[in-house]
Amino acid sequence: MGGICGWTGCNTEVTESRSLLEDMTKPIMQYDSRPVQMLFGKKSALAVNGHPDNVHTFQGQGIIIGILGHIRLTINQSDQHSQPHNKAQFFLENWLNIGEKAFANLVGEFTLCIIDENKNQCTLAVDRMGTRSLTCQASGTQLIFSTSLDAIIRHPQAKPQIDAQSLFNYVYFHMIPSPGTIYKNQHRLLPGEYLTFKNNEIITDYYWKPSFEESNTRSFEDLKAELHTLLRSSIRDAIGNESAGAFLSGGTDSSTIAGVLGEVTGKPAATYSIGFDATGYDEMEYARIAARHFTTKHHEYYVTPDDVVTAVPEIAAVFDQPFGNASAIPAFFCARMAKADGITRLLGGDGGDELFGGNERYAKQYLFSLYSHLPAFLREKILEPWTKSVSGKQLVPPFRKIYRFVEQAAIPMPARMNTYNLLLRHGITSVFTSEFLATVNTTLPDVLNDQTYHQVNAKSLINKMLAYDWKFTLADNDLPKVVNACELAQIDVAFPLISDEMVFFSTQLRPNYKVKKTRLRYFFKEALKDFLPKEIIVKQKHGFGLPFGVWLQKHPQLRALAADSLTDLKARNMIRSDFIDTLLDQHLQEHAGYHGAMIWILMMLEQWHKLRKTQL
Repeated sequence: MGGICGWTGCNTEVTESRSLLEDMTKPIMQYDSRPVQMLFGKKSALAVNGHPDNVHTFQGQGIIIGILGHIRLTINQSDQHSQPHNKAQFFLENWLNIGEKAFANLVGEFTLCIIDENKNQCTLAVDRMGTRSLTCQASGTQLIFSTSLDAIIRHPQAKPQIDAQSLFNYVYFHMIPSPGTIYKNQHRLLPGEYLTFKNNEIITDYYWKPSFEESNTRSFEDLKAELHTLLRSSIRDAIGNESAGAFLSGGTDSSTIAGVLGEVTGKPAATYSIGFDATGYDEMEYARIAARHFTTKHHEYYVTPDDVVTAVPEIAAVFDQPFGNASAIPAFFCARMAKADGITRLLGGDGGDELFGGNERYAKQYLFSLYSHLPAFLREKILEPWTKSVSGKQLVPPFRKIYRFVEQAAIPMPARMNTYNLLLRHGITSVFTSEFLATVNTTLPDVLNDQTYHQVNAKSLINKMLAYDWKFTLADNDLPKVVNACELAQIDVAFPLISDEMVFFSTQLRPNYKVKKTRLRYFFKEALKDFLPKEIIVKQKHGFGLPFGVWLQKHPQLRALAADSLTDLKARNMIRSDFIDTLLDQHLQEHAGYHGAMIWILMMLEQWHKLRKTQL
């Protein structure tokens, strides 16, 4: 919770600056009423609010620095062994000495701003995993920045304009991937990136990129012992001095955190689970198994369609740009339950799959990768021409499977991972109006995918996919989902499985310890098989998936909310009217779960528009 906002490069009186800064902080303080620290320079202003332990500021000799986050400094100190009293000042001294190399000494999740009026320079940065976003917009000599887009657009120089390309990217990815935002001319920092604004120019670079050691020969037992040590230290650090609880979906990660939380605190962990009264969606059985196994103080709540109707506008409002992950709903109700129980910080298990190889597509892509080992003549002269000459639907089942395998396996990475993409399955020209498509680059998502996938310092397929997911799945999707859901519930959240130490540990594991042929999370599960319940070890991944499409068919108010939203969306001349009509009627009846996802994405887009009173 909390955030930062401010600007540099504008000569204003302090009273005027204060009034503007107070206005910019309103969206941030809407969900976090804790005190705001404000600092003013001759041409600059900075506001930071959040948990008192996480707000670090300093001002002196023409420099303003603000850091928001749970941080530690690894710089050696000659006079003391503890952390410095003013971490912002201490980091600044290191920064002035060695520049961007100082980021190597900053550990934890953070958003950071350094304004040096002596040099007319501003530096922004986010942590290595991009836990919380930070965005800026240049306007002449000014740079406006914030963790909230709603704060930025309150600045008179921001002049927000909806970016049609970002709308297209949203429907493609179900969120707007960084560095873009819903507004034109804004830059959202990427994980491990820092940005410098000087001489009216923005320059970005990375102070950290993942580097994988793929031939590590350390013994399994040594690695196992280190994992257990890291789990305890990361969770202990994430707790801090707070009353902590844990999300518990019944999966490997949340169950691990629940168990270790009880270990490090010496008392039963408070755990919170969400269920659904819908066949194939309810995972409460596994959450209960974990709760019994670790003797947690367990709490449950079953989300209903009525809950969704009530929560949709609130969820749309807490996100500062369109966001289409429906799991934000159960995450919010889980966080709200913990808040009501007196918990002040929730621990999320996000990141475990992306660090240790737990997503189903990793095993699928391993199988597809075997295709490349076939002789080139067989692939290029026989199999691939065959798939282009026949229709897979007309083949008998055994040959149909071969057809589908060859058809997908022949697609190079990372495009092969997007063959199940909802938008591509429906067809771009079937979804969007021709007028809208004339304003966007429909190949840009492919460019973003390629850039992220191929810039990774890794040789193995699994590590390339993991690093890709650190950006698209974690920083752009899962982390904002949980952070904003907890913000709406007004409770702090931490992610111990993506601590810097845990991330580094995962990069040192050899590839087949992450995915061993088709065995997902091989090392992690083997290392914890005597700690976790057997049922959790062998279960299939599921999580807090919302049965939106299923409920849509049976709940009149929910269907009316979706239908009204999509009907209003027609007027924006972005989505084809005939596609919306077919989607709500024919497609929903054919496959409620699959097509319900597209309805949710478009509904949340319109809900966001309505709340912002903006027009395309």
